[in-house]
Amino acid sequence: MILEGKTVVVMGVGGGLGREVAEKAARDGANVVLAARTEAQLEAVAKSIDPSGARVAWQPTDLGNQEQVSALADLAEARFGRLDALVQVAALASLHGTFEDSALDDWERAYRVNVAGTVRAARAALPHMRRNGGGSIVLVGSLAASLPTTAQVAYAASKGALRSAMYYMARELGPDKIRVNTVVPTWMWGPPVEAFVAGQARARGVDETVLIDEIASQMPLGEIPEDGDVAEAIVFFCSDRARMITGQYLHVNGGQSMP
Repeated sequence: MILEGKTVVVMGVGGGLGREVAEKAARDGANVVLAARTEAQLEAVAKSIDPSGARVAWQPTDLGNQEQVSALADLAEARFGRLDALVQVAALASLHGTFEDSALDDWERAYRVNVAGTVRAARAALPHMRRNGGGSIVLVGSLAASLPTTAQVAYAASKGALRSAMYYMARELGPDKIRVNTVVPTWMWGPPVEAFVAGQARARGVDETVLIDEIASQMPLGEIPEDGDVAEAIVFFCSDRARMITGQYLHVNGGQSMP
């Protein structure tokens, strides 16, 4: 198992990608530490991953709260003796608007959560990873940052800023054997997209398969990637199989975009 003996912290464990990452990391041998703002969600996911609780820990965490973020990293080491990988899935994605009509407050909120929150989490993990002689930080990007298809300019700009930050982080932290990479999804077939497709189908008065086919037609592979497909790439970056990979921006999008 490629993560045997490692401890992986997953921030943003909801019903979609974060949960998939946690489940697949545990499947591949890792101890997992779960974080999100909703305690009930964390408890449910933890029980589903390991009912015994031997290989899973969790703690409600707000990315905007430095004490909570630091305490999460401390929990990983206190419970499992080390912190090897941080996966930052949590993001504020529900901001919609064009360049001209989007509120400046939305831009500030997007940067405060998606950029500053990610920096806060990564910095909290650094001393723990240095004690281990290295580690892996995996960020989650967005195709919207380079392929504007919806009115999400504030969200997209914050994800673009994270890409720039990743390059600086990878260069600065490389001497400590800390790798920093980004996995970039597009549409992901999971609870959020399923709900979107259902709502749009009702609004247009068509079967959901019409929407699914429209989305899949953008992808040479002919199907919508699942949350689990993106999670597999993230787990790879967490593992020693990616030990010489850093500063990379990996698209998992069925070929929708080929940069």
